[in-house]
Amino acid sequence: MTERVRHSFAVQAGHCERLGSPFTAMLLRLVAARLTGDTALGRRILGWPGDPEADALPLRLAGGLHALVRRGRLPDLAALYPPAAPDPAALWEALARAFATAADLDPWLDSAPQTNEVARSGVLMPGLMAVAAMTGSKPIVLWEIGASAGLNLVLDAYAYELGGRAAGRPGAGLHLAPDWTGPPPPEASVRIAARRGVDLNPLDVTDAQHRERLTAYVWPDQRARLARLEAALALAAADPPPLDRGDAVAWLAERLAAPPQAGQARVVQHSIALQYLPVQGRAQVAALLSEAGARATADTPLAWLAYEFEGGPAGLRLTLWPGGRTHRLATAHPHGQWVRWEGLPGSR
Repeated sequence: MTERVRHSFAVQAGHCERLGSPFTAMLLRLVAARLTGDTALGRRILGWPGDPEADALPLRLAGGLHALVRRGRLPDLAALYPPAAPDPAALWEALARAFATAADLDPWLDSAPQTNEVARSGVLMPGLMAVAAMTGSKPIVLWEIGASAGLNLVLDAYAYELGGRAAGRPGAGLHLAPDWTGPPPPEASVRIAARRGVDLNPLDVTDAQHRERLTAYVWPDQRARLARLEAALALAAADPPPLDRGDAVAWLAERLAAPPQAGQARVVQHSIALQYLPVQGRAQVAALLSEAGARATADTPLAWLAYEFEGGPAGLRLTLWPGGRTHRLATAHPHGQWVRWEGLPGSR
């Protein structure tokens, strides 16, 4: 099991490197190569009873370290965190001291990481603009599964520049402008009449511990991501997103079973969330949407906006009922950094 754990840290280090966090990659590679069972924390990590990759064990540890650094609990380690450019030997010495002395690191291994990457709204918003363009700009009832703290559920509170096209709320405290390739999204007004999200463990944007949790899992050398998150949390705290705690499948089934309101478009969205559902759960989500879509009419359309990994970069796909046709709208960075917009047929 020890080698499997070390391998999981090395694999995650590679992911961090590719996604632009060389510091987190260095930290995880040091753990992979040098961690021993000399401390209680080291023994727990190396003897991990589950699947360390599936359990995101490396990210649990990295998040805990980041949280304690931000709290001021580990000043020696904090001195080597970004914007410092530490020598690997010095970083390992500070990490080893943290593992030996920081008992409050251990609870961070108890639960899976939780993020709410708000830059993904820069991918989802043009998807909603496509929905609006295809449904006559009907008011949208927006439902999100895997909503976390709901920061992407309130995406109309942000300002956007999307391929040269302005969208969202002008002058908002958060401005999203992903690197854009391709034509701009449709020029359509997105009006959200109602919204609600679900998560197994929804986070409360007004709770300091929940805000700390979200911030801890942002890699510390990605300062722009941290700044975006802090701005989004400040906006959301003034009007917290409506969230439910529950199973996504059961929650979605209940909402889709209710009669739709005429003249509104229902939209189910999710971003990098389906991978956390079991295979059966993913199939159930697709079946529920297909069944409800079969009952949709031109006056009560139903849309499925899915921003998920597709065996490489993430893709944005829109399925719209009636008709049930699926459109591949874009390829995008999983953190929303860039968008390659393909758009709707005939939109170029």
